[in-house]
Amino acid sequence: MKRYGSTSVKFNHPPTISATASVVGQKEGEGPLGSLFDKVSMDIFFGKETWEQAESEMVRQTLEILLEKAKIKKEDIHYIFAGDLLNQISGSIYGVRDFGFPFFGIFGACSAIGEGMSLGAMLIDGGFAENIIATASSHFCSTEKTFRLPLELGTQRPPTSAWTVTGDGAVMLSREGAGPYVTAVTTGTIVDMGITDANSMGAAMAPAAAEVIYSHFKDFNLPADHYNVIATGDLGAIGSQLLRKLLIDKGLDISEVHTDCGLLIYDRVTQEVDSGGSGCGCSATTFAAFFHKKLLDGSIERMLFVPTGALHSTTAIQQGESIPGIAHAVAIESAQGCARPQRSEEVEAGFAQRNGGAWGSAPFNYERSKT
Repeated sequence: MKRYGSTSVKFNHPPTISATASVVGQKEGEGPLGSLFDKVSMDIFFGKETWEQAESEMVRQTLEILLEKAKIKKEDIHYIFAGDLLNQISGSIYGVRDFGFPFFGIFGACSAIGEGMSLGAMLIDGGFAENIIATASSHFCSTEKTFRLPLELGTQRPPTSAWTVTGDGAVMLSREGAGPYVTAVTTGTIVDMGITDANSMGAAMAPAAAEVIYSHFKDFNLPADHYNVIATGDLGAIGSQLLRKLLIDKGLDISEVHTDCGLLIYDRVTQEVDSGGSGCGCSATTFAAFFHKKLLDGSIERMLFVPTGALHSTTAIQQGESIPGIAHAVAIESAQGCARPQRSEEVEAGFAQRNGGAWGSAPFNYERSKT
């Protein structure tokens, strides 16, 4: 049985992250991670006429780069999971439409990349695909006018607000490769603490992040220092403080290993982004450009990647509803930290015939050492 507890699964044959790609805007390129992104556009419109078209173009460019880096043909992609913050995830739809990939459009707000990686890893471990793409995007201008106020108003931003990342990050998951590996996932539940302020997303999402992280450690019976890094998606400064406090109250202290993608992608002081970065592209681009490299060179052996999202809509907010939060936990190990089982010829044949599912019955040896 691959299921652990009520919300977690562990993979018998962990999928490998075979490639990543990232495309961002000028502000992100001027931040601390600027030199790590595959492409930085100085044009906020990405050569298009509208911000929405710009986001789709950003998705298209990222996928082109990903395929080139992975050295994989379009026909070898079995599925793509894509999400964004626009109505009907239109940024993803128009960015993916010309590739011909079997398409799953997903909405998890800013947790989309974690949702896509989780679902993709399950499909690969289950024997249903060999190569899957997970991608997520956001654009500052289109997001601000959709969820907050038109930019033309020049509204003053409160210190609790976050700056939506203009960027798209993509991850290629494959059934074979040299790592790093997705070893387990914990699917989050919707947590709503009654927050109604659209400028305080970190506070709305922190309880969901705390819930999924606590569930992950409980389901797998892990020591508090199991991971070198626990990286949340876009809680920002305020949400990160709340997360650590909530977990300490539960008896789990992650203060020494926790960071947040929203605090890494910008310099909060010089770039004036208030609480930090946000948006689907925040965790997606930070993982693709920064954390993936750290896992490849072995400076991070085990990390828990926890993209976070605020599941609200403008209509619901106007009708007096609160902002529910969501987060998904993806456990990732470098080649140095992961003891990966080998498939037998029998299992290989089973996959080729699409006749049965799993990679094999032998359980994955998930090493739980503290070092």
